[in-house]
Amino acid sequence: MKRSERLVDMTKYLLVRPHTLISLPFFAKRYGSAKSSISEDLSILKHTLAANEDGVLETVAGAAGGVRYIPFLGKKHSEAYLQELADRIEDTERILPGGFVYLSDVLGSPSDMQRIGEMVATHYAYKNITAVMTIETKGIPLAEAVSRFLNVPFVTARKRGKVTEGATVSVNYLSSSSSRVAKMELPTKVLPKGSNVLIIDDFMKGGGTLTGMEGLVREFDSTVGGICVLCETTHADKMVDDYLSLVKIDEIDTEKMVIKTSLGNFLEKTDFNRF
Repeated sequence: MKRSERLVDMTKYLLVRPHTLISLPFFAKRYGSAKSSISEDLSILKHTLAANEDGVLETVAGAAGGVRYIPFLGKKHSEAYLQELADRIEDTERILPGGFVYLSDVLGSPSDMQRIGEMVATHYAYKNITAVMTIETKGIPLAEAVSRFLNVPFVTARKRGKVTEGATVSVNYLSSSSSRVAKMELPTKVLPKGSNVLIIDDFMKGGGTLTGMEGLVREFDSTVGGICVLCETTHADKMVDDYLSLVKIDEIDTEKMVIKTSLGNFLEKTDFNRF
């Protein structure tokens, strides 16, 4: 196999297995090549990813070592996408009653989910996340995208359990959007004890739903490794303090049909010094 062919196949193999350690002998056997040639190939790939700020290729020394691909998007790419996304969200046709914003087109776009998943996974790449949690229904595409780039399972809390999921654990929480007590539940089998959980959702006003998910995580004797939202509003008191947001909704005027956005705290809170 020519080097160019090896590089294409090796790149594809690594990209679909993020955070997975793969030994050099495996690649040597796969391509019928010497380990020295494989090492040179990996050096080319590592340099290219770093130069484009499009991922980190880590080498682990020793008999049990190898190489693994870490999805990691550079600040330049992240800032450009977030600004473009914020501009799109300012479309006045997105304004919904109750101060909400229509985001279903973004959540249903494979290209948007690809970029957002990669960005969020960048922030949490080295935080030992073992599971991603969201609540039905609009947070599901986000959780799936992030879990794919972190290569960990995602779980979905529900407002009403399903018979097919077996026994569940439930918590009550204060819904900040409706100012009433609501319930969410999670099947007992889906989240192992001692998990380090990333909580993610599409929209945050007061953060009541997020605190409910925090409560669920504690019920499973697990820890919250982070909280992330696609959009947050700035005109409501928050029930959570430490969280990551991609876009801020600074103003929604349903009478004048005005919506103003700015970038969330993602860029200032993310350490991009991996290249």
